[in-house]
Amino acid sequence: MAKRTLTITVSPDWRSALRAAGRAAQAVDYQGERLNFESFEGFFEWLTARRWALLQALLGAGTLAEQELARRTGSDLEPLHEDLAKLAELGLVEQTRDGKVLCPFAAIHLDVLLETPADAA
Repeated sequence: MAKRTLTITVSPDWRSALRAAGRAAQAVDYQGERLNFESFEGFFEWLTARRWALLQALLGAGTLAEQELARRTGSDLEPLHEDLAKLAELGLVEQTRDGKVLCPFAAIHLDVLLETPADAA
């Protein structure tokens, strides 16, 4: 099985993002997975700096107990648990049967385009 990759996009045109994800899913070869946010506000609400740090600590680390992840990131357990719950809602972390956590992706790519709004041109 191919190593799982995730591309995170920020685009208000969620329909195009959904169509692109559907095309990738129909491809013969694994094309990676996508997660789209409709706005930067939504992106930053879900993916805070602290949650990025957790993802960075989990990428390639295998399964970790929450206590070990807290130690590695210098986090308190209560906010760490809340952050992991949010990341799990997005599918960015998974919990194993024995209660440990892991990031199922080998790589996470952020694809963002900033451009002049059409009405400002």
